[in-house]
Amino acid sequence: MSKKRLLSATLLLFLSQVGWAEEQSYKDPYEGYNRVMFNINDHLDRYIMTPVARGYRKVTPSPVRTGVNNFFNNLRDVVSFGSNLLRLDIEKASTDFVRVGINTTFGLGGLLNIADAGQIQNNKNTLGDTFASWGWKNSNYFVYPIFGPSTVRDSIGSTITDVFPIEDAIFKDKTVRWSVAGLNGIATREALLDVTDSLNDAALDRYTYMRDVYMKLRNKQVGGTLFPDDDDDDDDIDSLVAPDNNNTSAQPASVPTVKSERAAEINSALIGSTPVTTEPAPTKFADTTLPTEAASANQSYWNVY
Repeated sequence: MSKKRLLSATLLLFLSQVGWAEEQSYKDPYEGYNRVMFNINDHLDRYIMTPVARGYRKVTPSPVRTGVNNFFNNLRDVVSFGSNLLRLDIEKASTDFVRVGINTTFGLGGLLNIADAGQIQNNKNTLGDTFASWGWKNSNYFVYPIFGPSTVRDSIGSTITDVFPIEDAIFKDKTVRWSVAGLNGIATREALLDVTDSLNDAALDRYTYMRDVYMKLRNKQVGGTLFPDDDDDDDDIDSLVAPDNNNTSAQPASVPTVKSERAAEINSALIGSTPVTTEPAPTKFADTTLPTEAASANQSYWNVY
């Protein structure tokens, strides 16, 4: 699962489980630093990223935004290709290679997502996933500057790909590279506006809830054991968001149909494909309610690169 889908799942699960995190006992050894950085990120997002993302949405036509998202998703397939090679997963690496080849050649440099239209598997693995496959399954929560929720393991992987970005091989001019990086951040933040607009009233301590939900999902992905066993170990993370290959999956039962449609639209923006409207599926959180929608003044900028 890509980081975009992980963060979308985290946000949706966050909204549907207001009382869940109180039952968890995750130890946060870096909580002092994490809370400080969480507040810094929150203020940066409130006064810079969210207004810019809203302006970008307002002035940029939807087809153009979709093309931009498709372009950066194509670059993420290149990163996924390298990550799968490092973990010696030749099958997934081959699929990534085919996706990049098709989207780059027939998709106008990645502006069109031909691979998804052809139902070619979308892996989107990261260096963090590679490190986990090598044995580093347990890693403590870490709030990455600017980009938000992560782990120590995933932050190291993100730092490596940020220091040596694939964009450097495409754009030789430094000014162009910085502009492209900025556009990537704005486009990513814009794609998450609809979900994060509902977060303000979800919890008294947004840091704790976001940390616990994020860590639970990430640990399930990589087989970590930092959280105690609970009754919902069989929950399917991928059922929380529409998958990258456009297969239909269910939203948490506590999210009303209108929210399911919104989530489908958000995932469409993330993967550059036609929205898929899903029906709510029964879960153990069916008796919870979605917090009322609030203004976006206090939202965080999520690390989905």
